[in-house]
Parts: sequence; structure tokens; C-alpha cells
Amino acid sequence: MSEQQEIEFKTLLTAEEHKKICHFYHLIETDFKLQTNCYFDTVDKKLHQKGWGLRIRRYPDHGELTLKTPAKNGLLETTDSLSLKQTEQLIQQEKILTNGTVANKLLKEDIAPSQLILLTQLTTKRAEFEIDTGLLAIDESWYGLCHDFELELEVADSTQGKQDFLELLQKWKITYQPAQNKITRALLAKEKNEF
Repeated sequence: MSEQQEIEFKTLLTAEEHKKICHFYHLIETDFKLQTNCYFDTVDKKLHQKGWGLRIRRYPDHGELTLKTPAKNGLLETTDSLSLKQTEQLIQQEKILTNGTVANKLLKEDIAPSQLILLTQLTTKRAEFEIDTGLLAIDESWYGLCHDFELELEVADSTQGKQDFLELLQKWKITYQPAQNKITRALLAKEKNEF
């Protein structure tokens, strides 16, 4: 289990901008890791109403159950580690863990883990590495018929981080395009029958 604050700035990218950044950092195919995010909520969207997000993220060799909740600056991430076998079983059953830190946090808000259902999923090919200003993530994501590119900078300080992020965009001559979080993009695609 871990809890950590997440402060990040992000923008959608065009395919050409994505290619330019990958070239700038000399990224090759092996620098990217595949991950699948499976998003959960109750039928009546109790988590969404609170501004919370809940996902199981499957990596090639393990998984994580993460609950994101609003914090003073950014989000608070509460995560339970999962074995690959647990991850695959939970996704197959379309369920989350009914014990652990995430489950306990849900129960404190009168949300039973057994009420949660799998809403949608999204697959991302991500390169992630430290730069002087924070943790940089370069994403290419697929969800249903949709396909997009995104740049994220995770920082420790929101004021300095925003300035650093805008300077990066300026350096690469990238126009800022607001990026909704991945769960929102995937759910909107599903609602529009683009899955």
C-alpha cells in the first residue's frame, strides 16, 4: 500500500508533436511500456460524483489498484499492489479487491467494494523518465475507436511545475490542448458508441 500526492500538468499532442518529443529524447520502442487501465464505479456513479477515480492498472508482470481523490494540490493516490494473477482474475471477474487500503477508504464513505463495476478500459504505451523539472510521461492511448497522444509532467510543486510545463511546451513549439483525464476520455468515447 502507498499513498502519495500527484500534481501533474498535461496536454494532448498531435501525432507529429508526439514524434518530435520522442525524437528529442532519442526514445526507441523498448523505452515504452504497455499498460491497461480498467476503470470502475458504482452503477449510479458515486465515485464520479465525488470527483474520484478508481482503476486497476495491469502491467506485463504485476498490477495496481489505485483510488484517486482530490487533495489541496492535485490528487491523493491510494494504491494497493497486486500480483499479475490477482490482476488478471479481478479484471476477468470485473471486480476490485474487497480488502486492503483502497477498500477500507471506500467503506469509510459507505461505498461497498462489491458495488463497483467495470465501466471501461484503455490501453497506453508509455515512456516515463525523470527530467530536471519532474517525471515526464509520453503516452499513446487506445480506447475503442479512439486513439490519442498525451504529454504529462508530474511535479512536486504546483506553481513552479506549471511554469516549467509551459516552458517545455514553448521550447517544443507545442500549443497547449487541455487533456481530460483518461477515464473521462474513455467514458465519453463509450457514451458516443465509439467503442
